[in-house]
Amino acid sequence: MITISNLRIQFGSKNLFQDVNMKFTAGNCYGVIGANGAGKSTLLKIISGELDPTAGHVSLGPGERLSVLSQNHNAFDEFSVIDTVMKGHTRLWDLMYEKDALYAKPDFSEKDGVKAAELEAKFADMNGWNAENDAAQLLSGLGIKEDLHYSEMKDLSGKQKVRVLLAQALFGNPDNLLLDEPTNDLDLDTVLWLENYLSNYENTVLVVSHDRHFLDSVSTHTIDIDYGQISMFAGNYSFWYESSQLALRQQLAQNKKAEEKRKELLEFISRFSANVAKSKQTTSRKKMIEKLNVEEIKPSKRKYPGIIFKPERKAGDKILEVNDLKAISDDGKVLFKNVSFTTNKDEKIVFLSKDPRAMTALFEIINGEAEPASGTYEWGQTITKAYLPLDNSQYFKTDMTLFDWLCQFTSETTEVYIRGYLGKMLFSGEDIYKKVEVLSGGEKMRCMISKMMLIDANVLILDTPTNHLDLESIQAFNNTLTRYPGNVFMASHDHEFIQTVANRIIELTPNGIIDKLMNYDDYIYDEGVKELREKMYSV
Repeated sequence: MITISNLRIQFGSKNLFQDVNMKFTAGNCYGVIGANGAGKSTLLKIISGELDPTAGHVSLGPGERLSVLSQNHNAFDEFSVIDTVMKGHTRLWDLMYEKDALYAKPDFSEKDGVKAAELEAKFADMNGWNAENDAAQLLSGLGIKEDLHYSEMKDLSGKQKVRVLLAQALFGNPDNLLLDEPTNDLDLDTVLWLENYLSNYENTVLVVSHDRHFLDSVSTHTIDIDYGQISMFAGNYSFWYESSQLALRQQLAQNKKAEEKRKELLEFISRFSANVAKSKQTTSRKKMIEKLNVEEIKPSKRKYPGIIFKPERKAGDKILEVNDLKAISDDGKVLFKNVSFTTNKDEKIVFLSKDPRAMTALFEIINGEAEPASGTYEWGQTITKAYLPLDNSQYFKTDMTLFDWLCQFTSETTEVYIRGYLGKMLFSGEDIYKKVEVLSGGEKMRCMISKMMLIDANVLILDTPTNHLDLESIQAFNNTLTRYPGNVFMASHDHEFIQTVANRIIELTPNGIIDKLMNYDDYIYDEGVKELREKMYSV
């Protein structure tokens, strides 16, 4: 249990938030949401003790242990992987160190023997004899193979270190667990493992994430940091989003009677409850339904960008034909081969691979920015493309203002016209005169989306489009793609994005493709697909 009392955090003369009083209890997972810069990570740092509040205090239940996902990926470089995980339980690790040091004494005495017996009893009470096996199971679940368990951390890649540090945070079943963006650098299979793990976790969890499906799968409550206030709502992210949008629509409909509004809200809760009850992901989290009530449903103050893609012309019958494409990475690895497919009208295809470089290579090839090792592709004559690359850094190596930057991509350069597109992406007032080279990652992504909207394309090529975006931008992007009348080719690590947009799955492997007309949930749970994936990656 975590109790926050009269908390205030102030930077300079600005209060980030104040008068925060909350209690986080065992058996619940609290998804922390808020715009970039609202204070999500700051809240977790205050709870962990890394940052002191300006006023107020945080307390844990008597004797409880708090575990935090470390953000310092190099902090344990001198330790083995297995030891790094076990160091996550500081009490157990210190006990092991003290016990081993005692046995190593050359003049081991009778008094030492009594002390050793006491330590052994404490060690057994902490389930110490199973510690190494428990750590190994966590590592394996998170995709760290056994042959790496006794390697030194410094020999691991950055993505492997992230997984080890996540295992460290989970190790020893802590009473309170703080996770800041735990799905970063995890593949989709590992995210599913973590969803299942946390959905059945019996202690207290606070998690910051931009992955809506992940939040929906694990959260019983939503902690909303908005305009200097922190509010708690029963229910997951989807419930918070849909209910706040419904409440906003009701607020705008001034002529609606109070009783009509209440009836509509109650019907919404009923529909939501039925959907969660049938969910494949949630298990013990279903009890959150019992706590939903009308009084908690309030309009959000959030601002959502206006992402709108309108094809200038309809595509003809021929979209894209790909024949026997092959791509090889710079280090000589075959990213994919024998890739052949024909795209039909209205198809929105997500491309998957265990190696994300494969999707980037394919998109660069079909967008004319790279040559394949072999094979051909051909677009239909009516096709116009808008491309969102994984790496957009080359577009921002300039001292142009945001206004001048966007003017490069259109013949219509009046201030009203350009401000219209930038305004849709929440750039207003003097924002448009900022130098693009100083923009944040999220702001650069919004600039790239503005550029795409100018093209009026009937085909969108999107390489990991949710990178650097906040939840509001991700939600707006997702909403417009579900309604978009053209073709979409995309890669994504956002489960909800894939599930709601894609109607065809093509997985690129070193030995050919898996091509299925189905939605993403069906794809990942289909036993036949699982067997085929194992075969395609093991040949």
